[in-house]
Amino acid sequence: MQSPHEALAVAMRAAIEHIEGLDRRPIGPTVDAATLRHRLGKPLAAAGTPPEQVVTDLIAAVKDGILGSASGRFFGWVIGGALPSAIAADWLTSAWDQTAVLYASGPAAAVVEEVGGAWLKDLLGLPQRASFALVTGCQTAHSVCLAAARHALLARRGWDVEQRGLYGAPPIRILSGDQRHGSIERAVRFLGLGTDNLRSIHLEELDSILNDEPSPPTVVLLQAGDINTGAFDAFETVIPIARRHGAWVHVDGAFGLWAAASPRFRHLLRGVEAADSWATDGHKWLNVPFDSGYAFIADAGAHRSAVSHRASYLTHASDARDPFDWNPEWSRRARGFSTYAALRELGRDGVAQLIDRCCRHAHALVMALAQLPGAELLWEPIINQGLVRFLDPAPGAAEADHDRRTDQVIAEIVASGEAFFSATTWHGRRAMRVSVCNWRTSEQDVQRAVDAARNALISARIAVHEESQRSVAC
Repeated sequence: MQSPHEALAVAMRAAIEHIEGLDRRPIGPTVDAATLRHRLGKPLAAAGTPPEQVVTDLIAAVKDGILGSASGRFFGWVIGGALPSAIAADWLTSAWDQTAVLYASGPAAAVVEEVGGAWLKDLLGLPQRASFALVTGCQTAHSVCLAAARHALLARRGWDVEQRGLYGAPPIRILSGDQRHGSIERAVRFLGLGTDNLRSIHLEELDSILNDEPSPPTVVLLQAGDINTGAFDAFETVIPIARRHGAWVHVDGAFGLWAAASPRFRHLLRGVEAADSWATDGHKWLNVPFDSGYAFIADAGAHRSAVSHRASYLTHASDARDPFDWNPEWSRRARGFSTYAALRELGRDGVAQLIDRCCRHAHALVMALAQLPGAELLWEPIINQGLVRFLDPAPGAAEADHDRRTDQVIAEIVASGEAFFSATTWHGRRAMRVSVCNWRTSEQDVQRAVDAARNALISARIAVHEESQRSVAC
């Protein structure tokens, strides 16, 4: 039997080297897919390989193909870094190798989820009576919450959806604003609700729509932190209207729900506690490793009815919480350990400071970028999200030219290795989306990103000038 010691030691040294080198290495990958395939795609040998050699070879094969998303200069998609305690707890999660499905199969894993869930509800200002699930991410959290909504809405019509399925069931109407995240549509597809029943509306019209079309069972989807702008829906106004008409209100708070932990920003969520369900991520603003999302549901009975299962060969606890009763996965890793560790490392004040610090850096970064020659501010951050675009300086440049220029400048910044931003299309225009979600981000990181953008604009101007000169010469 092989000893794990040397393989784990090799992995630990490489992990520490990776983390400590984040400030020195390019943020983006510097190797292409063909090279990675060549390194990794060896024929599978008949004989095995010693574990320490496997780990050593893996580290060498993926060199320069690891995105620096853990860096404080990563401002692309809404991705946090990972706190030291959360990384360590995640390592231990793999070493302990608990099947976190029942209390019987992972006693400590079950109790740590129980404690972590209570802490999260308190921190996020959600009802303590609400049930919860620790899942893989906000995508799955939406699915769990909408499965509970499906159960509750159809049960009111006398339809047992878990028993009878959706054939012949009353169709469920889903109303939302037009900026919903794509994970909502995927959840609707997974649950068999159908995207034809997903309808974009102006939320100001919700009362009149529900008055004019009162019959269908309805879910109202609200945003706590729009993916492009970080904007929040008016929960205090909209939720009472939806509830008065018997609609189920679900809140997509993938990152914005965390604003509730900050005394400075929690006013943005005023009234959100009156919703029926809420979804958010831990691997965004809580800065735990990936594979961490949270679903919260006010109606614990609907939640349990939608996902729980009983079998004679399972050992169900009578005096402890079985995660299996609240989660869609059967075999699942004990993801609660990293959540527990991160919350303990930060504490209530630390979470608030993390939120405030990211928002401060986001505002400083976006406003500094907007002051660069040829840049245009599209959205000043409310919290940690902002939008900037880059204008084509050519006389008579059209919107399509500005779109190309924006994509070109973003590509130049990423190619520099100094910072990472991603592009989006907002209200028909290409933009650079700025997202600050990492506990490591500092004022120095912000300045390095601004300098990288300035240099990219200079490079783009030189490229345009050279192209113009070539055109004249021809």
